[in-house]
Amino acid sequence: MWNLFNGKKHPGEHFRVFPLSNWTELDVWTYIAREKIQLPPLYFSHSRQVFWRDKVLYGDTPFMAHLPGEEIFEGQVRFRTIGDATCTGAIFSEATTIEDVIEEVIAFRTTERGTRGDDKRSESAMEDRKRVGYF
Repeated sequence: MWNLFNGKKHPGEHFRVFPLSNWTELDVWTYIAREKIQLPPLYFSHSRQVFWRDKVLYGDTPFMAHLPGEEIFEGQVRFRTIGDATCTGAIFSEATTIEDVIEEVIAFRTTERGTRGDDKRSESAMEDRKRVGYF
């Protein structure tokens, strides 16, 4: 691979470029709206069975074993990130269109990853993942 800094290639040397990793959630949704990208319903609010665990609202799925005291209830929710059901939390939401989601995102005071249970393990969880090549 070519070294951008000195123009020389060294054996085993490489670099990665992640142009979207610095985009905000609002940047992504604004781009989706501008480009009129069609999204599956999973990205929008819908009624589903949910429960609270460690201050994260999870969807009730066969992949989650319930702990004592966890009560399942119906909620109007959407997911700010889409991922593994065992660590991806939902938010209460009425957003059924891209424009609705953009309005919600503008009003949020927490990051989209604030609803992921696996990020609750440390303040630097995402940065730790980046260092080991998660992206």
